[in-house]
Amino acid sequence: MHHHLKTQSQRNLCFFSIGLIFLIGSCNEPLTNVDNAKEKLAIENGYLAHEGFRRSLLFVKAWLAQADQESGLIPRNLKESIDIWNAKDAAADNYPFMVLTSAILDPALYNGKMAKILQTEIELTSRLDRLPDTYSFTKKGFDKEEIDKDEIIFGSSEYIKDGLLPLTEYIGHTPWSERMIALIDDIWKNAIYETAFGNIPSLNVEVNGELLQALSRVYWMTADDKYLNWAKRLGDYYLLGDQHPTDDIEVLRLRDHGCEIVSGLCELYVAVANSDAEKAAAYKPHIYRMLDRILEVGINEDGLFYNQINPVTGKVLDDKIADTWGYTYNAYYSVFLQDKYEPYQKAVIKALKNLHNYSQYDWEDGSADGYADAIESALNLYNREALPETKEWIDSQIQQMWSLQDSAHRKATEAYRNTGIIEGWHGDGNFARTSIMYSLWKSQGVTAFPWKKELYLGAIPLENGILVSLVSDENWEGKIKFDHQRHQSIFNLPLDYPRINQLPEWFTVNKDQKYLVNFSKGESSQTYQGKELMDGIEIKLEKGHQISFVVSSKE
Repeated sequence: MHHHLKTQSQRNLCFFSIGLIFLIGSCNEPLTNVDNAKEKLAIENGYLAHEGFRRSLLFVKAWLAQADQESGLIPRNLKESIDIWNAKDAAADNYPFMVLTSAILDPALYNGKMAKILQTEIELTSRLDRLPDTYSFTKKGFDKEEIDKDEIIFGSSEYIKDGLLPLTEYIGHTPWSERMIALIDDIWKNAIYETAFGNIPSLNVEVNGELLQALSRVYWMTADDKYLNWAKRLGDYYLLGDQHPTDDIEVLRLRDHGCEIVSGLCELYVAVANSDAEKAAAYKPHIYRMLDRILEVGINEDGLFYNQINPVTGKVLDDKIADTWGYTYNAYYSVFLQDKYEPYQKAVIKALKNLHNYSQYDWEDGSADGYADAIESALNLYNREALPETKEWIDSQIQQMWSLQDSAHRKATEAYRNTGIIEGWHGDGNFARTSIMYSLWKSQGVTAFPWKKELYLGAIPLENGILVSLVSDENWEGKIKFDHQRHQSIFNLPLDYPRINQLPEWFTVNKDQKYLVNFSKGESSQTYQGKELMDGIEIKLEKGHQISFVVSSKE
């Protein structure tokens, strides 16, 4: 079905019907007979979404230009580590968000060069079974002669949690999800550390926190008990043994590279609460004691987490504010969703309401990566608690983060300034991750295929649906696709609890449900199955013409 804006004479026509707005007009002309404020807000969101998408694609192409010419792999950074590819940085933080950007904005790049990089990586870097090791471009082989099992497992766990999990959450079952499961399996194949609860693959809290997150989700995705059993082994080690994060460990990082254990244990708690009541009852008091102690000694007056504490003595070891504050609050909100324990919800809301005090805060000393983590923290929780002050803070902070791509940023490599590269290290990928996350919020998860730099698509939520606005600087023809409940359809999770590096769901359609959509005065409201909206509605736009339409549920 095509909805084609045909003639110049149509530009000033406006039609209104219940459950539908259809507008044709120059994007610079006032529109009448409709709720102009909502329509204006939707197209303003389209400009913001476009900015995030444009910048992300610019980042991808700039980094691809720096790929190793022979292997095609992305270097760790453009400075001292330009000769190597490694799992914990290049693969975990940069490459996956080049894949994500391409999946949304450039399918040919996604199916071509991005897929080829994955194949090359597996062929060249797999060393301990299928687990990757650091690869040198000049040596055309591994950077170190000896195998460091701990380092290989650390890099693989980073790649899984930071890169492959969020990719899978958005694009579903692909070669990247297969790579993720292969890495998990081989990490546990090489679990050599003996404990009272069975062998575990690491004694590093970051690694084990990352594995807890991955195992808890992959268990639901695969329905394979081995993943939950491995996660329980780690849960027992930390909650039922002598490694409790706040009872027994005297240094607890509440920022990344440490906070993962808090989120991981709470993800496991949600998993067992929905699959193993006996284990959930065993874990519950220890989970609550951990969370309560962190709130007691680990937050400032605004409810944001310090970088590092001694939870045993209560001493603050690093009083800077964690840019990843929302990663830890994901854990609190997850337990709130599971148990309806309101003090944890209130702790999250307090932090969200006080973000205005951090509008000029230099996250990680002004790093784009620091801004990305702080903005993601807010976005993921705003998805659950839509406070207007949080929205204002996110909108202001994204502009500050974006400006770092344009400026002569003090951390950038001189030769690559103003090319699309942000700071010239693997953290640049997090800039794209958060920009994509922000853009999908501004489009309410609606995407255009093919995406073009001339096309602007934004949306706002309505009580029973969504208002979408589009305008293009050139003629455009393609499909508008709607998001779905990915936490169910891809991961089969029991509930949509907040997760680190998650791409939140905004407006979603149910594939079996019916929806009303209408595009012109001469047509009655068209009924679509949710599956049809997911596959895409065909649209034709003429240059300079703007349309807005409402999609609403029939049930």
